[in-house]
Amino acid sequence: MLPVITRTTEDMLRLVPNTLRESGPGFRGARWKVTLVIVFRAAKSGLITGILLAVARVSGETAPLLFTALNSPYWVSSLNQPTPNLTVTIFNYAMSPYPDWQQKAWGASLLITAGVLILTSRPAFCCGRKKRDPRRTGP
Repeated sequence: MLPVITRTTEDMLRLVPNTLRESGPGFRGARWKVTLVIVFRAAKSGLITGILLAVARVSGETAPLLFTALNSPYWVSSLNQPTPNLTVTIFNYAMSPYPDWQQKAWGASLLITAGVLILTSRPAFCCGRKKRDPRRTGP
């Protein structure tokens, strides 16, 4: 995950125009402050996108491991024992003949879907461009 984030961060920071970097010392700003305030703000949406892509990649690579790893329906007391996971529990409950277990499987699927929706829509709210008031003049 870290190599993907590092590479994306490096690429996004290189996309920031040099004129924007050179404007910082004109305001008598220290180099670290220019990088933090000006350059990172300009590359913020790309950085968040890179982090989300890294998280999605890690999630995709670990999904098969959930089915091949041991599963336990009980609370874990040691890391040396099988641990419960939601995907195998959904599969087991969905394949059961009991209607209440099948309802629980649908509820758990909804929980995973809501988690993915929140994870993917959160950056849009955090980094979304604010609408300017057309009556207002200036920056």
